[in-house]
Amino acid sequence: MSEENTTRIYTVNLAKAWDTPKYRRTDRVINIIKEFTQRHMQTDKVKIDQDLNRHIWSRGKTNPPRKIRLRMIKEDDDTVVVSSFIEEKMSEPETEESEAEESVARAEKEETQKSK
Repeated sequence: MSEENTTRIYTVNLAKAWDTPKYRRTDRVINIIKEFTQRHMQTDKVKIDQDLNRHIWSRGKTNPPRKIRLRMIKEDDDTVVVSSFIEEKMSEPETEESEAEESVARAEKEETQKSK
């Protein structure tokens, strides 16, 4: 097998959970995520990350999220670890330049106030 882990990112629609009774919705969301992972990663061994589980359960048993963005990592032993995907925003050079200009403008303003 390959030494590298396979990583995929998906957005999963969880609206089917609203077809079940209110008191089972979050349980159904967990099952939907497991079924989706099994179907897309071709394995029966699925582990849900603790942070993802807390995020799903954070609003209680009756009001889980409607959609969720997931990162699925398939390890060498065919176990898939599912965690929430948080996009890391890259800082743009334009914002850094504008921040530098703002700091220069503030410094000039302070100097003019001191000289008065």
